[in-house]
Amino acid sequence: MPLDQSGRIATLYRMVMPDHLCPYGMKSKDLLERKGFIVDDRHLATHEETEKFKQKHGVDTTPQTFIGEQRIGGYDDLREHFGKHVKDESETSYKPVIAIFSVAFLMALAFSWYAFGTVLTIRTLEWFIAISMCILAVQKLQDVESFSTMFLNYDLLARRWVRYGYLYPFGEALAGILMVAGTLIWVAAPVALFIGTVGAVSVFKAVYIDNRELKCACVGGSSRVPLGFVSLTENVMMMAMAVWMPIRMVWLG
Repeated sequence: MPLDQSGRIATLYRMVMPDHLCPYGMKSKDLLERKGFIVDDRHLATHEETEKFKQKHGVDTTPQTFIGEQRIGGYDDLREHFGKHVKDESETSYKPVIAIFSVAFLMALAFSWYAFGTVLTIRTLEWFIAISMCILAVQKLQDVESFSTMFLNYDLLARRWVRYGYLYPFGEALAGILMVAGTLIWVAAPVALFIGTVGAVSVFKAVYIDNRELKCACVGGSSRVPLGFVSLTENVMMMAMAVWMPIRMVWLG
């Protein structure tokens, strides 16, 4: 392919094999095309060919993008070249929490609309909190071992009884499911009140008294959400639901 003097042609070397199609190579190609480049897409069809390419150019990974005579690098390097944000492994992020609460809120609206024909009901708020509890529990249950390890950094009860870190997500899931159904509140309320109170006290002490900078285990053991307001909110919501649900049951009963 002839060299484009305007610099709008990019050469991309990526692994395309019968048993492996490099996802970052596909992402690099897509990004280049969206930026208006014609991509000279060169496939590395074998592991031997890939190793020879890496040795020739002194690189450790593929894909590799070249624009003109300049080697840009891999997918993250390409994103950085175009001024896009490149996520750091240690970087904090609230995106998981925003996604969880947004989906939980929309689900609560959908439940209320289906059940009552309107989105503005008391049950909407109840469902929002209960569904949030369920989704947050799922995040923890994906890897209970990692969650319990991170949880030990700040939870006061888990530090005294390590097994509590393994039980916590199951209790949160149980309370959330029962509150979604609006049944067995005499089980759900004490569980939510207990874990919510212990959690709130633990977070408040770690963050606002001891001034520790920790990652929150609220969305699982691989979380990059900083410990503080989010985790405290999660626990306060559980406490509020634990107090409100029995009152509502008596009031309506």
